[in-house]
Amino acid sequence: MTYDLLFALTMFAFVSSITPGPNNLMLMASGANFGFRRTVPHMLGIGIGFTVMVLLVGAGLAQVFMRVPLLYSALKILSVAYLLWLAWKIAHAAPATRGEIAGTPMTFGQAAAFQWVNPKAWTMALTATTVYTPNHTMGAIITVALVFGAVNLPSVSTWTVLGQQMARLLTNARRLVVFNWTMAALLVLSLYPILWPG
Repeated sequence: MTYDLLFALTMFAFVSSITPGPNNLMLMASGANFGFRRTVPHMLGIGIGFTVMVLLVGAGLAQVFMRVPLLYSALKILSVAYLLWLAWKIAHAAPATRGEIAGTPMTFGQAAAFQWVNPKAWTMALTATTVYTPNHTMGAIITVALVFGAVNLPSVSTWTVLGQQMARLLTNARRLVVFNWTMAALLVLSLYPILWPG
């Protein structure tokens, strides 16, 4: 991979990882509701889970969807249903009472598995493995996955920190409820590109 292509890939990985999407909106909500430390498994699940996803998509999973479009349609329906359920869970997250921690943040395994039903993750993985691996060699695919792994974790961590900082403003139950409903609404809005593509 040339230096120019590597630089372009790094910029694509950064921009696509730092911009709003289902992962980042959920991390922001988790940071506000559970704090940074309890959200670390969620962040690691995203970073490592997406890196593995890029490897598998680049190794041939993309061709399966091209040959059997019905599988991709089924995945899209499953993705939308799951994201709507997550939005409902965020909207109805109960604020913690004094001396009690309400709810549980997403686990490492749940976050890693979520990448497979995340429309933005699919778009990123498919774009990265088709545009930035012109020769489609395994070495190039591994490079793409490693670049995303290196760039993704610091990027998603930013959203958790933002949510944690917002928790200072969410000092009463009413504000937290408004925040959670806003995050849920934004998560639903993030489905727009998959439901009504360009």
